[in-house]
Amino acid sequence: MQMLFQWDMSQQDFTKLEVKFWRTAKAANKTRAFANKLFEGAAKDVTTLDAIIVKHADNWRFERLAAIDRAILRLAIHEMSGQDTPPRVVLNEAVELAKKFSSEESGAFVNGVLDAVHKSLNIN
Repeated sequence: MQMLFQWDMSQQDFTKLEVKFWRTAKAANKTRAFANKLFEGAAKDVTTLDAIIVKHADNWRFERLAAIDRAILRLAIHEMSGQDTPPRVVLNEAVELAKKFSSEESGAFVNGVLDAVHKSLNIN
């Protein structure tokens, strides 16, 4: 999520951003690979992900969304669309990220958008 946020702010090359990020962040190699895969996938699909967000963020203009909330939603929708992590786990993690990095209100907003996305994607 942090890499996706940084990328949204700077539009840096994926590899350069990852190298810079992992200089200060500590994680096991397996965790790094997983995080890089999610980041790169979400960044590559940003146009599609943003269209999904716009469709499900009732009464919100995309430009008015906090950058951190956009990053959380993009990442969660990307991960939710895959087959590896159960959608409810993704949704719960995204809400916790929103509460931690954005605001308490963002947690409810992220929950509402992702619940609507989950239902529309017809994922179990």
